[in-house]
Amino acid sequence: MILEPLALPPGHDIPAPLLTELTALYASDRAFQALSGDFPDPDDIRPDQVAAALADELAHPDAEVLLARSRGRLTGLAITLAHHPDPADPDPWIGLLMIDATVQRQGLGRQLASLVEDRLRAAGRTAVRLAVLDANPKGLAFWRALGYDVLDHRPDLQRGRPCTVLRKVLRTPRRAARVAVLDPQGAVLLFRYDNVEVGIHWALPGGGLEGDEGPREGALRELREETGWTDLVPGPLLTTWEHDFTHTGVPVHQHEHVYVTRGPHREPAGPHLAAAHAEDGILTWRWWSRHALTTTQDPVWPPGLARLLDDFESTGTSPSPGPASGPVGGT
Repeated sequence: MILEPLALPPGHDIPAPLLTELTALYASDRAFQALSGDFPDPDDIRPDQVAAALADELAHPDAEVLLARSRGRLTGLAITLAHHPDPADPDPWIGLLMIDATVQRQGLGRQLASLVEDRLRAAGRTAVRLAVLDANPKGLAFWRALGYDVLDHRPDLQRGRPCTVLRKVLRTPRRAARVAVLDPQGAVLLFRYDNVEVGIHWALPGGGLEGDEGPREGALRELREETGWTDLVPGPLLTTWEHDFTHTGVPVHQHEHVYVTRGPHREPAGPHLAAAHAEDGILTWRWWSRHALTTTQDPVWPPGLARLLDDFESTGTSPSPGPASGPVGGT
């Protein structure tokens, strides 16, 4: 899917071929048009009505109309507003997101929403809002499934229709890698963090990748920086998982590769260790037995670490990696 802004020079109308496509797009979803009431007759949406509606949108200096094309065909449209009329509202808005009804339920709506979020994120925006008509439970379910949280209930500005206002934090993608170091008795080294978003938790040595660094390369660098050990290398891949947290004040969505290796039971040491731990927010460290991992009430990440390590030691190889979801802090 490709997004392209609808940009019209002053005094110019929408080209006739494009207007024909836009009219077909609007008319394709009769049920939504009947619900919204944006057109006098949802069974007879005309090109001049679509042109007038889009002209009203583009008359706002902060509005942008984005056309979504898949395989050369106009399959969707999104309208965003960079600044809400309420000066107390700091977020951009998605005013409309529409997919051709003939190609719905194929993931195109999610794809379009993701591209719009990427566009806002690239512009430096950290969250986005939208409003869903209370009479549109299907639309509400769609946005909730994409991670939008209910913020408020209030009528819309145009027609006073009851709406649910939703908001989503636009997290920055981040790649990371960690290493589970097992001592001869099977205990694993964990660091204790206190993250502004998720609070106190324990996590494996590791952190964010730098530049074009690969996961294994980054895991080795992070392990040496955080432990001072130069005689270990990451072994098999234990798992991968994705999670949200806040890093240096920035909300991120992190994808981690977690490797496993073996080494002696010892304490992290080195002349630069204190500075590295202070920079990464590491409070302390501890070797955890498998029993301690399964009985602790403290959050330990990745989730299910004890089970993953049991599977690894029972087979001698990594279990099949797969993403998991949940919050985590760390570096």
